[in-house]
Amino acid sequence: MSSYEETLISVDHVQSNALAERKVWDLPVRIFHWSLVGAVIAAFVTNKLGVRYFKFHVWAGYTVIVLVAFRLVWGLVGTRHARFWNFLRGPLETLTYARDLVAGKDRGYPGHNPLGALMVLALLAALGAQSVLGLFGNDEIYNVGPLYGAVSKEFSLVLTSIHRQLFYWLAGAIALHVLAVVAHKIFKNENLVRAMITGRKPHHAVPDGEAIHSSRLWLAILLAAGLAAGLAFIVLHAPAAAADAGDF
Repeated sequence: MSSYEETLISVDHVQSNALAERKVWDLPVRIFHWSLVGAVIAAFVTNKLGVRYFKFHVWAGYTVIVLVAFRLVWGLVGTRHARFWNFLRGPLETLTYARDLVAGKDRGYPGHNPLGALMVLALLAALGAQSVLGLFGNDEIYNVGPLYGAVSKEFSLVLTSIHRQLFYWLAGAIALHVLAVVAHKIFKNENLVRAMITGRKPHHAVPDGEAIHSSRLWLAILLAAGLAAGLAFIVLHAPAAAADAGDF
């Protein structure tokens, strides 16, 4: 077989795979997802490394805030399967889906299924709360959060306590999310990790008219930049910490 023929076969194979899949997740959603994974890991590691890495912990928190805020807004103005109205279901449909899932009935959704949609909301809420609470934090030793000066020391300690306790609930939700992804692969042979990397799902899982054809990337870039600038403005104009708050 000549190299020319091998090239033609390779091209045909690529085209065949492209036709066998349809795009569901836009590029901003995929970048958001993996950036959030990295930011959460960075926040956890820098916290465990101790006070010397506090500033890196804070920057990881800033990243989480911007990412969560972006995803909330993108859920309103993003592409088809990124929008909340397209994947959030009512209680009846969610319960029906859960019942069918237990009964072994395979009912697929191009984007998030009803239970996955609830997990998305839970994780966004928990991560958003966790990162915002950290802005007011105080370790009573050396470090304080950038918005510590906006509240009393006593209230800061209350918020810090919630920040610490919420971590365990957040860790549980993340573990449940990972288990669900693994279960989809084992029991339904659905590779959700690959879909969140490529943005594509098998042709049979995405009905006609459900595929997306644009990522609205420039809108996402402008939105992310605006949210980052807004957070920077808030932090830079935050009230100064009291003298007994420790060094920042």
